[in-house]
Amino acid sequence: MTRHALAAGHTHSVWDRSLKPCLHIAPGDTVEIQCLDSSGAQVRPGMTTSEFLAIDRSRIHALTGPIWIEGAEPGDVLQVDVLSTRHSTWGWTSVVKGLGFLKDRFRDPYLFHWRLDGESTRSLAPAVVPLRPFLGVMGVARAEDGAFRTRPPGPFGGNLDVRELCAGSRLYLPVFNPGALFSCGDGHAAQGDGEVCINAIECPLDATLRFRLHKRQPLSGPIVESSELAADSRAGEAWLVVETGTDLADAARAATSRMIDLLVSRWGFSAIHAYILCSVALDLRLSQVVNDPVHTVAAALPKQILPERQLFPVAHR
Repeated sequence: MTRHALAAGHTHSVWDRSLKPCLHIAPGDTVEIQCLDSSGAQVRPGMTTSEFLAIDRSRIHALTGPIWIEGAEPGDVLQVDVLSTRHSTWGWTSVVKGLGFLKDRFRDPYLFHWRLDGESTRSLAPAVVPLRPFLGVMGVARAEDGAFRTRPPGPFGGNLDVRELCAGSRLYLPVFNPGALFSCGDGHAAQGDGEVCINAIECPLDATLRFRLHKRQPLSGPIVESSELAADSRAGEAWLVVETGTDLADAARAATSRMIDLLVSRWGFSAIHAYILCSVALDLRLSQVVNDPVHTVAAALPKQILPERQLFPVAHR
């Protein structure tokens, strides 16, 4: 098992399975990945709102990668262990006309700068905001030919904005192409469920990720194992099934249905008993509601109410 380093000079702002990998690794390897902020280093401390409005939005997300995982093939599952995340000492949040959950109310552009002091920020006094850095975008190359903007997430992962993906968490993604072609970026120092104004605390972020491969395992979309760090005021560590769709109710139904299937296949529940368990213990979380026309719902079930399980007991290193 080898430890690699990948600088943020290798960035792209589209999903495209024809992109040349910038790093080849083996299952079990760890990569220290440097990620730019979501603007691709265009935003800087002290920038004015008028300057912000002039940035090149085709560079948004500026993902580091792709990374080729040796032996990965369509039909496999890529496991990504988030070993550590580290924010820089600054970040930003914006309001952009025509974007955001309340775009009809907040029409005037605005840029807010944050000073990040260790594990919290007091930049928006009197609030003290805890910092739990995570990558807003982690994904593998899509199954289709062509170049696709990174804003919409999907079964491949991508711009999920699931705030539980901080240090200690684990992400499972279906593989659609040889080598998987993993990329990541869009560092967030903190984010609320929904990311309602269009941004979290956007920041440059360094992450240490370990990659494992599960051969020939069916998976229709992302699953997350959250860590205690992500739990904050919630009910401890959790299993999260993540779904994206153009209708929030449909996405919530799909996430709930996939959680029922997971309970049946991994814990041996009958479907009806799994349905009842979800009714009394499942949290439906709106991870993001701003990436029109698609939104992301995470169906979360506390791990403490279930016997301990490994989702895929045997990993290819």
